[in-house]
Amino acid sequence: MADLTANLAGIISPNPFWLGSGPPTNTYGQVARAFDYGWGGAVWKTVGEPITNVYSRYGAWDRGPSKIMGFNNIELISDRPIEDNLKELALVKKRYPKHSVIASLMVETKRETWHDIVKRTEDTGVDGLELNFGCPHGMSERGMGSAVGQVPEYCQQIVEWVKEVARTPVIVKLTPNVGNIVFPARAAKLGGGDAVSLINTINSIMGIDLDNLNPKPNVGGKGSHGGYCGPAVRPIALNMVSAISTDPECQGLPISGIGGISTWRDAAEFILLGSNNVQVCTAAMHYGFRIVEDMIDGLSNWMDEKGFETLDDFRGLMSPNISRWENLNLNYHTMAKIDYDKCIDCHLCYAACEDGAHQSIRLAHHDVNGSQKLRAEIIEDSCVGCNLCSLVCPVPECIEMVQVREGFESVSWSQHMDGKGEIAARPDHYVDVEE
Repeated sequence: MADLTANLAGIISPNPFWLGSGPPTNTYGQVARAFDYGWGGAVWKTVGEPITNVYSRYGAWDRGPSKIMGFNNIELISDRPIEDNLKELALVKKRYPKHSVIASLMVETKRETWHDIVKRTEDTGVDGLELNFGCPHGMSERGMGSAVGQVPEYCQQIVEWVKEVARTPVIVKLTPNVGNIVFPARAAKLGGGDAVSLINTINSIMGIDLDNLNPKPNVGGKGSHGGYCGPAVRPIALNMVSAISTDPECQGLPISGIGGISTWRDAAEFILLGSNNVQVCTAAMHYGFRIVEDMIDGLSNWMDEKGFETLDDFRGLMSPNISRWENLNLNYHTMAKIDYDKCIDCHLCYAACEDGAHQSIRLAHHDVNGSQKLRAEIIEDSCVGCNLCSLVCPVPECIEMVQVREGFESVSWSQHMDGKGEIAARPDHYVDVEE
């Protein structure tokens, strides 16, 4: 049976599934219940000088029957007294010694203030600290959160201050509201940070209620930009995790992956791209803490199936497969193939290709059981293998992308420009217009 033990900068947890800092980790009762269900660790809701939150805090983007594809949050850090948070942090660590308990911290940009909160927090016995440089609303307007995370120099400076007194590993939580995530990651490492976690939420306005003409969410008819998270941000998070794990200057920097993780499959993808563990927040808010049971079982079964005994056996395995565009093989060619036994003749692939891609599908009459039926056909001479038809097809595995023209030497754009290879003839999918 697979060993799910996770190691993030020396912080050991029984599995890689942590609750991320947020509403689900606001109290002892919540974190204790989560640990009872099997979560490997929890990052406490960010502690700092108590603030006053507004009522009506969350908004969501639904995609048809799929609820909360995107989630918007204008809630700030913990509104509970620091003393209450510290007392409960100590209690949960005492009662659950084998689980990872991490304190998330955010205070004003003053050396003595950071020193004070770090010392007080570590006295509770927590396993590590997470510096919240990510909050994009409310706190950033006060010079904290993403206001720090967006400036590498500020990020490095505060990490250095914290490392002057910290006795436990320091995790730096990065904001995605930047042009290039590797710059704050490098700054965190230069400052002495032991690990990074990413991503926190993205600046967003969830939308407008067209019936009531109010922003979502609304506070007395007004709204504000908030933090965007949920399944819809997962591809963005994966890209940023990959960018750090493959950056030469960030090599060896442990990563806690965050962003739209709802299933064991999501977690596996983050680990394959270099994460040491993952943090979950929105999914726990949506479905409750018991989702971790399926996460543990699913990841364990998949690892057994693939022959992976530990997380390190596949951590970062896919990182070498993520490359820059100019290094991709231009002689690799795929083509769409329709399985007519599964096809329901909806013609959606035709509409998508004809209007939105490369006009490589036509409608033609086929003899089906003695009667003529209008069916989609791939125009092989013009198909560029873009994948759109397979993506829009509502029937699983009805349209397969198959490799064709095998045997050509691999040639990238960079190699071609250096005169080191020839690009094979391309499909001619353009039609001359008669004047």
